[in-house]
Amino acid sequence: MTALAARGHADVETPRSAWLDGVNPVTKIVLALLLSVPLLASIDVTSSLVAIGLQLVCIPLTGLALSTVIMRMLPVLVFAPVAGISMLLYAEPGGTVYWSFWYATVSDDSIALAIAVCLRVLALALPTILLFGRTDPTELADALAQVARLPSRFVLGVLAGTRTLGLFLDDWRSMGLARRARGVGDTGAVRRFFSMAFVLLVFAVRRGTKLAMAMEARGFGSGIPRTWARPSRLHPRDAVALLGGAVIMATAIGAAVAAGTFRFVWS
Repeated sequence: MTALAARGHADVETPRSAWLDGVNPVTKIVLALLLSVPLLASIDVTSSLVAIGLQLVCIPLTGLALSTVIMRMLPVLVFAPVAGISMLLYAEPGGTVYWSFWYATVSDDSIALAIAVCLRVLALALPTILLFGRTDPTELADALAQVARLPSRFVLGVLAGTRTLGLFLDDWRSMGLARRARGVGDTGAVRRFFSMAFVLLVFAVRRGTKLAMAMEARGFGSGIPRTWARPSRLHPRDAVALLGGAVIMATAIGAAVAAGTFRFVWS
């Protein structure tokens, strides 16, 4: 029995520690802003491609598999062209005009701008996925309260809400199975979606009310200074992470300037 138990314990795959796991969650928030905000100064292909390439090189530091990153980026990959279509059709025309109808015009400048916008959306979404893909909500709450000095009542409320997000999927799956068992879940997909969404909203309001009352009863809403079971501090690794993010952004923007594609969004 002991051998079987040890074997079963060995078969359980434990997540390996990654370099980014030692970075404070507050530093990750600052790093995400550092990797995103400078890209908003210009809409060009070069800076976005360089930023995306350098961030993909850093995937081994995050502990995430490439397949996991692709799956989490899939919604962004699907909806990024939506932002590019508006630029493709309604941007100020320039160069060769390929198609025109009423207010919509497709030209060389609009095509280049549409591609740049699509890449910019990917470059803005990728850092969030890489930085927070393995971040524990409790560690994030500890860091926000102890390092960022945010009010404990706000932090604990956000943490409680984050912990209940996973219940929405379970509720949705249970409602779908229950409707199918009663024979009312195979037709009217649109009507079924809105009906289940309304029921899910009712569940969320009721669960939120009960959770708020329970937390209030346990003293989570008092103004007394709280103590924290796990300390959250900054380390030299945080400075290294911020320095690496600054290098990535400087390289991306510098490449755009060197290629002559950098242009301010308001110019």
